[in-house]
Amino acid sequence: MAHETHESRTHSWLGEDDPSRADSATINLEPERLTAHGASRTSEYAASWSLTTTQNWFTERLMVTVHGNGWSRHLELLRATNGEWSAEARAWGTVDLPEPGLADPSALVGAVDCDLGLCPVTNTMPILRLGLVHDEQVSADLAVAFVRMPSLQVVPALQRYTGIKAYDDVTGTALIGFDSGNFSAEVTVDADGIVVDYPGLAQRRRG
Repeated sequence: MAHETHESRTHSWLGEDDPSRADSATINLEPERLTAHGASRTSEYAASWSLTTTQNWFTERLMVTVHGNGWSRHLELLRATNGEWSAEARAWGTVDLPEPGLADPSALVGAVDCDLGLCPVTNTMPILRLGLVHDEQVSADLAVAFVRMPSLQVVPALQRYTGIKAYDDVTGTALIGFDSGNFSAEVTVDADGIVVDYPGLAQRRRG
């Protein structure tokens, strides 16, 4: 769905896999691009993030900071206009997690999307680009830069998006299939392509 003017949406979600997790985000929608910022809190850590895309909803920059008990991490993930990915990462304290950052930028050749683990927002970019809110005949396999939480390790991932049920004015939602590795879900989104219900991950709070 292309927005002709700037529109802002603020939503919050509760974790379905982890009832202690609460997410919130403000998403600024513009014609074929978006910016967003949000936060996540669990019993083990708190995180904040910001996201900027270019035209066609291609990732430009994702910044994430995570704080735990006696440790913290920060990641800045960038995608240049020539398609090259890079990352700067820092870690403080001691915690049994993989090192943050991107070990092999060449592994992300062809990727235009980032996917922040456990975050309901970063699915929005491919959903809008593929037109899945209004077209249930589309299916696409995408390479993405997946950011594991809470380690902030960046790894390549293959994901499939499939239109299942186009937007319904009565329910105010569309249904989209998501597959990655052994995981699959039928994700409910609103007219803006933003997650309403992501089985196994998060459900939007009402109101």
